Formats: sequence, structure tokens, C-alpha cells
Amino acid sequence: MKRILAKAKAKQDGGVTVEHALEKYVDRPTIAWNLLESSQVVERLKLNDIRSPKPPGHTRFVCISDTHNRTDRMEHAIPDGDILIHAGDFTSCGTRDQVIHFNRFLGTLNHPHKVVIAGNHDISFDLKSYDSLWSNFTQIREEPEETRKQLTNCIYLEDEEITVRGFRIYGSPWSPEFCNWAFMKPRGQPMQETWNKIPDGIDILVTHGPPLGHGDLAVSKLRAGCLNLLHTIQSRVKPKYHIFGHIHEGYGITTDGVTTFVNASSVTIQYRPSHPPIVFDLPNKESLDQS
Repeated sequence: MKRILAKAKAKQDGGVTVEHALEKYVDRPTIAWNLLESSQVVERLKLNDIRSPKPPGHTRFVCISDTHNRTDRMEHAIPDGDILIHAGDFTSCGTRDQVIHFNRFLGTLNHPHKVVIAGNHDISFDLKSYDSLWSNFTQIREEPEETRKQLTNCIYLEDEEITVRGFRIYGSPWSPEFCNWAFMKPRGQPMQETWNKIPDGIDILVTHGPPLGHGDLAVSKLRAGCLNLLHTIQSRVKPKYHIFGHIHEGYGITTDGVTTFVNASSVTIQYRPSHPPIVFDLPNKESLDQS
């Protein structure tokens, strides 16, 4: 990690700054990244073996995302752990039956704590946009408030924070505009206002969409990540881990030397649920060890 930090410092001393990219190219992420790449560190990390034992005195996090109503076809079992995190798109279009299906799946898992956010496919959770979205995906309008109530086997976060086993976790479902889906805003100031809600000092950030440059390269070879989110993470929030999904082909782990970025998408670009869950361990918080 010291080597990565030194590399980051060297890169930050030259090249285009994130602030400059925000001024000129906030709505053109691929161009922005082409300019920023020489001043950014993106170090790919090896995935941990999901069968490895948890070290004593640690909390195990198990991360999945973008299961898209395919939890009964996942090619890898969900390993046990202390905290399960799902970074959104647990349904294909947010119907009541799909939410019930996902909730039953959560009920079969042994994790003491399960933290879930919504994604752009979970349209019934976007109460403000549901009436303009539902007819694009289903023939019957459902009551979104009632559909949301079916998700009972987890802690659901929507632009809010919770402390679990001493770890501060913040979850947000938003991502930059792409076609006509839920929880989307234009790049630039609307997205920045959303990320300004993220508090300082959190340990784990969970968003549906990726930041620019980490786990965001689409099959089209275009970048889909949010420059405003990258700026917020690197300049202010600096979480230990950032968990997300959305870009299925971006699955994997990278680091910039400060934050570890985890694209936990469970399905491939072809929607095959073949990506293993991603696990990591953090030392227990002092208060947990004393309890």
C-alpha cells in the first residue's frame, strides 16, 4: 500500500486536475478520463478467496450487486460473513413479485446484518419517478409504497447512513442519466448536490453507479462513471471502501491508494449470474472488541 500511495503522490504532482476536468468535461466522462488518467492511480487488486477463513478480530463484508432477479441461478454460493452489502438492481424492473422474491432470498442468508440500496432497475423504489416509468416495463401499475414494504429482511438505505458493528455505512441509489430509468440525474451540479449529502468520516460508501475510472469501463470502451463522485471521494469523503455495481463488465477491485473500489456486479454483460461475491475483512472497531 505504501508503494501505491507513493505512486499516487507522484502522479498528483503533474497532469490535469479533477477540478479542471469538472469545469470542462463533467458531461463527457470518457474524454475527462483520457485527460485525467495520467494523474490518477488505478491499481487492480486480486480478489480474495470467498472460501478463506475470517481472521480473528475482524469483521467480514460480503458484497454483491446487480442480481436482477436471478438469485436462484447464481453460480457461486453466497459465503457467510458479518455484513452483506447489495449495491442495487436486485430486480429487473421493480415489480412487487420481484421484490418479494429478493426478500425471500435475503431471508435464507445467515448474515446478521444485510445492507441494501436500490439501483436504476428497481423503479418502484423511486417514488418521485415511478409514475413516469412503470408503463415502460410492465402492463400493470402497482402501488410503489406497498411494493417497498415487501423488503423486510435487510436495512434499506436511500441517501442515508447507518452504523453497523461500529462501521459507518452510507448508501445512495443514484447514478448519472442513462436512458429512462430510476434514480438518475444529469451529470454536473445535480449529481454533485446528491454527493454533497455524503457525510465526512464514513467507512463504507455504497452507491449503485461507479465513480469515473474505477470499474466503469463499458463494453463499448466508453466510461460510464461519475466524475463528481470521484471528486467527492478523493477530495473529501475518502472512505476505506466504495462498493457499487451498475456496469456489469467492470466487476473487480481497484484502489487509488486511499480508497478500495469494489464493483460487485453479480451478473455479466449477458446477465449471466456467474461473478463470485466479493469479500473483504476489516479489523473490528474498538467498541466491538470491548463489548
